[in-house]
Amino acid sequence: MQAPLDLKLLSTFVRAAHSGTLSAVAVQVGRTQSAVTMQIQRLEEALGQSLFHRSGSGVRLTGSGERFLAYAERILKIHDEAISAFSDKGLHGSIIFGSPEDYLSAFFPALLKGFGTMYPDVEIKVVSAPTVELRTLINARQVDLALVSTPNPGDAPDVVRRESLVWVGSRPTLELYDFGGTVPLALAASNAIDHKGACEAMTRAGLRYKIAYASNSLAGLIAVARSGLAISVMAEGAVPPDLHILGAPLPPLPGLGIVIVFADAERSPAAIAFADHIRKVLPSL
Repeated sequence: MQAPLDLKLLSTFVRAAHSGTLSAVAVQVGRTQSAVTMQIQRLEEALGQSLFHRSGSGVRLTGSGERFLAYAERILKIHDEAISAFSDKGLHGSIIFGSPEDYLSAFFPALLKGFGTMYPDVEIKVVSAPTVELRTLINARQVDLALVSTPNPGDAPDVVRRESLVWVGSRPTLELYDFGGTVPLALAASNAIDHKGACEAMTRAGLRYKIAYASNSLAGLIAVARSGLAISVMAEGAVPPDLHILGAPLPPLPGLGIVIVFADAERSPAAIAFADHIRKVLPSL
């Protein structure tokens, strides 16, 4: 008689199947790559089947691996549902949550504190990345759910919160800077919504500008803004108290909508509960 399957091994296998690299799985589960490799080998030995083709670029499922993936996902989902339904302690499980850095800075402490009080046995692992990268991670099912930005949200029903983009600097008005005729900007990477929105707004207003600094690091943008060497753009909720929100002659910036996206239609109870908590709490933060 074969030994029962270890749920930890199943979880590692599912993550590896979706990410395609054992190094990414190691980061997600907080273990070394060699430990992850050993877990996959133990599962293959238990099944008597090879589940992955290995190569220098990563791993891909064998035919047996493709067939077993559906079983592994069903086992993990049913396990989480059963624990949640019959445990006196409430929800259990682990979720990987993605968010842009500015939303993590502005909102995540309050979101996590409230959710952790209600569901102390749910483990939340956090991935910080821009919206464009988060959508890729969601499609690859490397995160379970994420907060992402959408431009010009209007009356979209799925928007959880509307956030203003603002110009940010170390001085209260643009006139107090000695920039000459060209405004230096410190912006997120060129594929980010705020980068595109800032450049388009400056162009429409007929103002000369240059990209003096580009980075997806919120800490880096804040540091440059504090130095007084450039003007930055941030979500209003993420502006530190020692910096100033600048108005005219800088042009208005587009608004953002914050939405929740999921990696899978079959969402775990823990992911559903965290999303419900975000919808309830985020609008009032």
